[in-house]
Amino acid sequence: MGRASRVDAAKHREDVVNAMARLLRERGPAGVSVQDLMLAVGLTHGGFYKHFSSKDELVGIATEAAFDEIRAALTRIGEDEPDRTRARSEVIRTYLSAEHRDAPGTGCANTALAGDAARSPADSPLRGSYVAGLEDTLEQLAKLEHAPSHGSEEPYRRAVADLATMVGALTLARATSRTPLSDQILQIVREALDPGR
Repeated sequence: MGRASRVDAAKHREDVVNAMARLLRERGPAGVSVQDLMLAVGLTHGGFYKHFSSKDELVGIATEAAFDEIRAALTRIGEDEPDRTRARSEVIRTYLSAEHRDAPGTGCANTALAGDAARSPADSPLRGSYVAGLEDTLEQLAKLEHAPSHGSEEPYRRAVADLATMVGALTLARATSRTPLSDQILQIVREALDPGR
């Protein structure tokens, strides 16, 4: 295989992973066929198996890619806003926004894939990638929390409470989208998590 072909193959693989990461968050694994996925990126169905041994393998890889987006966003917020209180407020405001609610394909994998991960076998690529991604998200969120003392577990505990609350609120807001209740849920939970803003 020539250099150009290897570059093209790598680009095709990346395109497939990114498309699957988006489609997984929009539709869940059962809602994405290999044929639909490959059509979405302009490749043939047969080309799929040049890159992946199975759809399950790709689901795990795409789940990792979706969580990589979360890590990048949280890192960016932490770098752009060194004040931890304001950084945490920015995360809450962005997470519990109508824009996030209405764009599951580019939104948080913690919310979009929780139900699918819960129904997946414990040894599935989806479940393994989800658990690793959730743990990473919690570590990133804990970095945005104030520690009352060195070595305190409080930032991690608060990150768990914040994320669980935001995931629940976003799930309910999506389930009731296009109703006044959906906007109410986002607003009330934003205010509860960040009362000073």
